[in-house]
Amino acid sequence: MHTTRMRRLFMMEFPEFRSIREITGKRAKMRLGLIKSRIFLLSFVAAATLLAVACGGSTDETASPEPTSEAAAPAASSTPTRSVLLPEIVGISNWINSEPTTIEAELAAGNVVLIDFWTYTCVNCLRTMPHLKGWYEKYADRGLTIIGVHSPEFDFEKVTSNVQEAVDRIGVKWPVAQDNDMTTWRNFGNRFWPAKYMFSTDDELVYTHFGEGDYAETETVIREQLVAAGHDISDIPFAPLPDDVRDASATSLTRELYGGYERAYSQQGVYNGHEAYYFGPDQVLDYEDSGETTDGQYFLSGLWENGAESIVHAREDPDLEDYLRVPFGARSVNIVIDPAGPEPFEVVVEIDGAPLSPEQAGADIVFNDDGTSVLQVSEARLYAVLESPEFLEDELYFRSTSPNFAMFAFTFGIYLEGA
Repeated sequence: MHTTRMRRLFMMEFPEFRSIREITGKRAKMRLGLIKSRIFLLSFVAAATLLAVACGGSTDETASPEPTSEAAAPAASSTPTRSVLLPEIVGISNWINSEPTTIEAELAAGNVVLIDFWTYTCVNCLRTMPHLKGWYEKYADRGLTIIGVHSPEFDFEKVTSNVQEAVDRIGVKWPVAQDNDMTTWRNFGNRFWPAKYMFSTDDELVYTHFGEGDYAETETVIREQLVAAGHDISDIPFAPLPDDVRDASATSLTRELYGGYERAYSQQGVYNGHEAYYFGPDQVLDYEDSGETTDGQYFLSGLWENGAESIVHAREDPDLEDYLRVPFGARSVNIVIDPAGPEPFEVVVEIDGAPLSPEQAGADIVFNDDGTSVLQVSEARLYAVLESPEFLEDELYFRSTSPNFAMFAFTFGIYLEGA
């Protein structure tokens, strides 16, 4: 998710926590000293929609301010009857793995309720999934109801088929409520991906947790509340999975980066390292890469369009001349891609001009017969690019022959294992 996802302030320390196209011959130069004044003016135009940044693992962070889509008022039939002091699930677009339900209904059935706010391209959310799976497997038939409130960061995350594919791929078995208008998100006053809220059978909010980590603590509260509700868990051992361990040798961690102007045209933005990117939205420009290596920005060469949520490769490029370059400090790198067209395509990934080694390759990297390391893109999701056995300060290059290559976000991690 997802930046979006108060994170920016907490991340390093608390990891748990298109339009008429105008192709110009003008080359984009990296005189970023002029950007601030342009961003300042643009930010007034976009201020109302730029309050959010997103989840991800740029700094192995998590939280994020509320996205800006205006939620439709919930229908009268979805208005809860319980205390107005307690939040409820409202305004849901669709349910997966379950018929519609409410916190009130689950509590009336004698169940302890754990609400998990998540979105499927948020790397921080994905890191919590093994723990949620464990709690579901151990306690779902002992009185624990987990409800995943899927509050999307990007528009493609509102599409039910995309969410369903993610649910199936990840292995989510518990109910998932599509909070496409962020109504439940606002009802809870939530500002983080992921975020957990636990309700006792006495209809009290007994526990909250924002971001990753503290899994043993969370499971302890689950067990306490189940026992208090009269459920027998004496035969279930307390054996929580350990928290993820960060690399103590890591000297930096690149922030989460976003491709679209909705986030770049803000004071906390400036994710793109070219001045021309900020001249206006929805432009196809011919970018020139001067080789600057500023951490926390990405750089372009060739024709690209700056869309609202993504930076989109703007031509067929059989010779792979165009590229997107990302300086980074991390052990792991992920990219969020939603294809801009229906045809699948490959993205060639290189580090310092060479293919990734098998030891560096993330879970979604495949190797062609000539040794090229590539991502095979056919669906809108987060792709695991790099999982290095050691901390790196380096540069990644992304090239594609396809005009369907649309980069939405990069996230970064420094955990000893995984993304």
